[in-house]
Amino acid sequence: MSRRNKTKQPNRDTVTFTEKDFLPTTRADMDARGWDYCDVILVSGDAYIDSPFIGIAMVGRMLEKLGYKVGMIGQPDIKSPDDIMRLGEPKVYWGVSGGSVDSMVSNYTATKKFRNSDDYTPGGKNTKRPDRALSVYCNLIRQHFKNTVPLVLGGIEASLRRVTHYDYWSNKLRKPILFDSKADVLVYGMGETAIEQLTSAIAKGEDYKNIRGICYISKEANEDYHQLPSHAECLEEKEKYIDLFDLFYDNNDPIAANGLCQAVDSRYLIQNPPGEHLNEDAMDANSDLPFTRELHPHHAKEGKVKCLETIKFSIMTHQGCWGECNFCAIGVHQGRTIRTRSEGNILKEANDFNKYKDYKGIISDVGGPTANMYGYECNKKEKLGTCAHQRCVDATHLCQSMKPDHSRNINLLRQVREVPGVRKAFVASGVRYDLITADKEHGYAYLKEMVKHHISGQMKVAPEHTQQHVLELMGKPGKQTLVDFKKLYDKLNEEEGKKQFLTYYLIAAHPGCTDKDMHELKDFTTNELQMNPEQAQVFTPTPGTYSAVMYYTEMNPKTREKIFVEKDTKRKEKQKQIVVKKESYASGFAS
Repeated sequence: MSRRNKTKQPNRDTVTFTEKDFLPTTRADMDARGWDYCDVILVSGDAYIDSPFIGIAMVGRMLEKLGYKVGMIGQPDIKSPDDIMRLGEPKVYWGVSGGSVDSMVSNYTATKKFRNSDDYTPGGKNTKRPDRALSVYCNLIRQHFKNTVPLVLGGIEASLRRVTHYDYWSNKLRKPILFDSKADVLVYGMGETAIEQLTSAIAKGEDYKNIRGICYISKEANEDYHQLPSHAECLEEKEKYIDLFDLFYDNNDPIAANGLCQAVDSRYLIQNPPGEHLNEDAMDANSDLPFTRELHPHHAKEGKVKCLETIKFSIMTHQGCWGECNFCAIGVHQGRTIRTRSEGNILKEANDFNKYKDYKGIISDVGGPTANMYGYECNKKEKLGTCAHQRCVDATHLCQSMKPDHSRNINLLRQVREVPGVRKAFVASGVRYDLITADKEHGYAYLKEMVKHHISGQMKVAPEHTQQHVLELMGKPGKQTLVDFKKLYDKLNEEEGKKQFLTYYLIAAHPGCTDKDMHELKDFTTNELQMNPEQAQVFTPTPGTYSAVMYYTEMNPKTREKIFVEKDTKRKEKQKQIVVKKESYASGFAS
């Protein structure tokens, strides 16, 4: 440990958590509090991990702060009534989430092979998360609680499936998830304000149909909202599905969006405009909620959850991402406007890690969906909302209204390093290298900070591809930006006397990508990047993304022109193998 770090050691006052420090998940937990009932019971596809990184835990702690009695049931046994009935019936509503990852994405690989491991299940074996978890859990509740209180859906599985959507695993368009699950209400996006208002309305017996950030089923259309193509029209004509997704995608901003209405059989899916984003004070307040950052003892006896290795001592600095990669659902779920926490609040969290006896001074990550979007936004967007037909960044340029500024992020990282007890603070979240090269004033200094202090041996970047027509379909920057960034990265490592490398994430079989394109990608990585790629994945068409629309329709959504889409599983794997095949080269490096 350096001399500088020796002078800033904290006074250790470690904590030990027991069941009473968590939200109740067993009848014994309720009895210890003297509760006869819960107001809200939250059901999740994950084990109960009490962390700010786990959405359902954040909801539970928010509602607890508001004075509600909240119970938690993680990964209930779907073949027995014991788990789902162990806390009784709630007085206000059931909150149902598929977990931190869409259950189908969690359970299957891109080539539809079942995943044997699950990072959110104790012991790591994927034996407790059902396919289509939302529908399964709702059916389980209704099976054992007749005429029960409302069922409210939330989380990423609900958020991305809230209108007609392409489902890769059944290879068809499915109805909005409210219809399949037979739930009563759906909270979409991050949902903080909607959850507070909805809980209050249901508890008081008030009408909640006008609350922003929710979806519900109606017998009548809302003529004041945008009318989406009906589910039947989407089934009949693929271009209608593109029309639907365009309207869906362009109405996700609290300032600029209108509500949406879609006919599904004889009823209508109503999506109210999005709920307001949290300001900095509200972001800080949620981060201050009393999370234990541990797995509940009820689950701990079954083994550890792997995700805690990453998230326990990590810090989420902000929400949202305006990168708009077409294969990524973050923009639809979290939003395309950055909401930051204050530096003081982040530093407090870093200091609080010292209370844990297993904290070794290593912060796993200081970041967000895109780490280097912390601390700045487009002034126009903050006043008027996201632009309907103009992206902040795409494959050809950065909007002139968006001016990357890494200065606040640099200052934050420097302060984090000075927190007592911190030996190393990594930035493991994704970093947009094009934003670094675009920031002529602070980009160099930011990357220098990263190279010197915040990576360990290698820095992960995600060019995904190098062929321009594929990059345009992905919504990723051109390859010259990557070349420029690598030169700068190598230069800084040389200046610092370090031998640190870049690791590249690449995607095979994205819509528009052929075997020839993968060979061109391989040639580029060999000759320009002087490396053999190891991180390549086969594309997964995730609900709520333009890339999934391309996969289903085999069209470019912008031009409506036909594009090649590889749908044969073996040929998808072949595309991946083209680029990850290990070779040795006469130029002086080997795999």
